Amino acid sequence: MSEESNVRDVVDAVTGVAKAIPVYQDVVQPAAQEVGKALQTVAKSVHVALAPISALVWGYEQIKDFVSTKVAERLKNVPPENITSPKPNVVGPALDSLRYTGHESSLSDLYANLIAAAMDKATAHGAHPAFVEIIKQLTPDEAKLVGLFVRDIAYPLINVTWEYAENQEGKTGGQNILVNYSHLGFLAKCEFPDMTPTYIDNLCRLGLAEVPTFLEYTSKGVYDDLESDPKVKNIQLAFEENQEKIVRVERKGLQVTQLGKLFATICVVKKT
Repeated sequence: MSEESNVRDVVDAVTGVAKAIPVYQDVVQPAAQEVGKALQTVAKSVHVALAPISALVWGYEQIKDFVSTKVAERLKNVPPENITSPKPNVVGPALDSLRYTGHESSLSDLYANLIAAAMDKATAHGAHPAFVEIIKQLTPDEAKLVGLFVRDIAYPLINVTWEYAENQEGKTGGQNILVNYSHLGFLAKCEFPDMTPTYIDNLCRLGLAEVPTFLEYTSKGVYDDLESDPKVKNIQLAFEENQEKIVRVERKGLQVTQLGKLFATICVVKKT
């Protein structure tokens, strides 16, 4: 049934009510016409908004080209005798997922690396079937953050909170202002670096990383950039003259799990 006929049915239904109760016809009929116009406008807007999606969904030819270019390029230095048939529970879902994420290069690169790893005898054992589901639940920015997991660096985070001063009798507790704040999003060149705390939550949910309760880096200068960040300084300045509340900065750290390390090795590191 077309959008226009759906709209017409609604208009007819409202008009029918108006005819059944003539006393209200003069009031309801113009309203019904306005409802019809509004629905038509919305239907057209929805159609226009969804139209580009069809161009982004990959078909068989695009997936075939992907395999013959991106995947083949990653296997070019692997001896022919080491190239093996991959596990179908890895490659099958990976190729299917490319239909909807192939246009995102940061995600399609992860699939290419995973498929290539699954086809190399030397790395096939590490190509875990769960990795497909993990990639499916990553945003392009989160894929960039995972790219940091192959680097031997610190992942400092800080929490900024306010709490009642000790001299405030009867008042306890406080409130988070910044949670898991970091510069990792800028380091990974994320499109939306301000979303990094949310990205970290998702990476932890997927088991790729964790934020241990008592993890704090002891190397000198690790937290300097974060603690001197203008956003943190402005928060401290805003509470500077507040006698009731004080601001505290808690040092934390992101820790990559063993699953996260394997995922980064298999899906992030490009086989060359």
